[in-house]
Amino acid sequence: MTAKTVVTLVIIAVLGVLLIDAVYVVHSRDRAILLEFGAVKRPDLNPGLGWKIPIAQRVLRFDGRVLTLDSEPQRYFTVEKKPLLVDSFVKWRIGDVSAYYTATLGDEARAMSILSDRVNEGLRNQIGRRTMHEVISGERDQLMQELTQALDAALASETGIDVIDVRVKRIDLPTEVSLAVFDRMNSEREIEARQYRATGQELAIGIRADADKQHVVIRANAYKEAEQIRGDGDAEATRIYAEAYGMDPDFYEFYRSINAYKTVFAEERQESWLVFDPSSEFFKFLKADGLD
Repeated sequence: MTAKTVVTLVIIAVLGVLLIDAVYVVHSRDRAILLEFGAVKRPDLNPGLGWKIPIAQRVLRFDGRVLTLDSEPQRYFTVEKKPLLVDSFVKWRIGDVSAYYTATLGDEARAMSILSDRVNEGLRNQIGRRTMHEVISGERDQLMQELTQALDAALASETGIDVIDVRVKRIDLPTEVSLAVFDRMNSEREIEARQYRATGQELAIGIRADADKQHVVIRANAYKEAEQIRGDGDAEATRIYAEAYGMDPDFYEFYRSINAYKTVFAEERQESWLVFDPSSEFFKFLKADGLD
């Protein structure tokens, strides 16, 4: 291979490299900027195939999609000086490529850091002039809307970043405050529970006393009714006995004597000594003439 051939191959290789360097491609998802000797030549390149001057010009590409900055929970104080732990995230994208490059040199991490600082400052200002109730529920949507508008206006001119949305994922109390709140709530519930128990015991005593009273009244009424029924029954029995015995007085006398004999001469009385006059009226029906 001669020297002329080597030179020719080198020239072709150099031209090939320069040709490749002269062509650039911008994807539809990207934002790109053309620099000439480090200075911005074209601030926003259209998607597609393009040409540039090799070596003198270069193309920088940035992610043009909507990006998310998910911050770590930060502590903020309300207007009542009550601490809150706020966990938030931001949706953003590159709006002005030239301003974005000037402010961040195309470093996404630096852009995230600037955005995080501004969001942190904005949340501190917004929460610092509201009460805890307003931050948590009352004006939460209004707070997010005002913060989004303020950040978008400030960062668009300073860094070329468009802030699409700022949202709070969760708002918590710090651990020490949560424990104090829990202890207070527990004490309040204990007091309320004691009040319920005392009220229940008072009602139970009243119900038990009323039940005891009703028990006594019911038993008294039942005893009264039972005695009345028993008395009516005894009176009716006496009347029936009187009518029956009145129909045959002699038989009634005989029947009474027989019952008296059974009582006197019962087995349990056999070990006792009884002294009777055989001629007494008691033994009338034991005599032969007593049955006449």
